[in-house]
Amino acid sequence: MKLKNILFVVEDIEKSKMFYRNFFGLEVVTDFGENVILTEGLVLQEKTLWEKFTKRNVRAGGNDAELYFEENDIDGFLEKLEKSNSPIEYMNKCIEHDWGQRVIRIYDPDKHIIEIGESMEYVARRFLKSGMAVEQVAERTQLPLSQVEIIAQGNLFEGEIEKP
Repeated sequence: MKLKNILFVVEDIEKSKMFYRNFFGLEVVTDFGENVILTEGLVLQEKTLWEKFTKRNVRAGGNDAELYFEENDIDGFLEKLEKSNSPIEYMNKCIEHDWGQRVIRIYDPDKHIIEIGESMEYVARRFLKSGMAVEQVAERTQLPLSQVEIIAQGNLFEGEIEKP
């Protein structure tokens, strides 16, 4: 068995399609009108259709799950959010966890939580680039020392941001 999709029930499917395309680059794979499959396995389904299928009322914004995206250019993503014509509701603006990863949490138009965070490999590279020793990076990031050693030996991947 394998997980194929995550389905979010939405009030306005057109608004949600735009939101996921504009901020996360997800594209429509299949559009059945009230049910839309996006790239990366996200499915959007209109609230009325979901309630018809399940015979249950939908409550928006349960705060019990989230979608997680990785974006190493957190500052660029924040700028994209700030320049948006659509109002963005933040659960939290950019924070840095104890292990060094910078993350943002926002709500989609239907109050689903979305977390956007730096990859831990990027965090380790950022610390190594700042002059921290491999052992210090492993301790701070909570990554295994062997993994940080591999990261330290590697080159930047194509398309990886060479900040900070």
